[in-house]
Amino acid sequence: MKQKEGTAWMSKQLGEHVVQEYERTVIFRLGRLVHGGSKGPGIFFILPCIENCTTVDLRTLTFDVPPQEVLTKDSVTISVDAVVYYRVQNATVSVANVENVHHSTSLLAQTTLRNMLGTHNLHEILAEREHISNSMQSVLDECTDDWGIKVERVEIKDVRLPVQLQRAMAAEAEAAREARAKVIAAEGEQKASRALMEASEVIAQSPAALQLRYLQTLNSISAEKNSTILFPIPIDIIGGLMRKEE
Repeated sequence: MKQKEGTAWMSKQLGEHVVQEYERTVIFRLGRLVHGGSKGPGIFFILPCIENCTTVDLRTLTFDVPPQEVLTKDSVTISVDAVVYYRVQNATVSVANVENVHHSTSLLAQTTLRNMLGTHNLHEILAEREHISNSMQSVLDECTDDWGIKVERVEIKDVRLPVQLQRAMAAEAEAAREARAKVIAAEGEQKASRALMEASEVIAQSPAALQLRYLQTLNSISAEKNSTILFPIPIDIIGGLMRKEE
């Protein structure tokens, strides 16, 4: 029993420290980095009053970029937010080179988002969100390399437009759709008139074709449920009457 208590007291005095598989610990001895870089995973001992340590998580982390008011290249004010995926790739550098690496990365992402979107027009931001996200990821990754940070992915979540601009864009889109519909209807009328002209030329060449068309029209009218009574008159009789009048 005394031996177990002595062992526990010794571990406490030596500062027993356990590091998980996804963690690394940076040790400072009398204010200087211990040779060999970060430690872990596993168990090691910290000398009290001589060494202190900082544990860093190497797993992928995320943070939301707060909505940023951005003035686009074509002078339109929009509100944009994003999400950034990053991880610590060098624990020693992330502790020794920057005071708070996570807060610094968040602030850099906000300014980079505003600067990147300010160089694009509104229609480019709406149509090329993936390209802008990839460009922003490359810029952030390059800037945070000296901090031991690897930016894996950046995604633009939402682009919010002013209400008046939304109404104007909706009216513009509706007007464009109506214009296209009128053009399509006009093209249909033009094709139909050409077809009728060709049909009239064919019928003019054969009088019997006109009689057949007349009978076909009567057949289609009689198939409908109505109270109209039709008395078909042959075209030849009408033609003979017209010639007598002349």
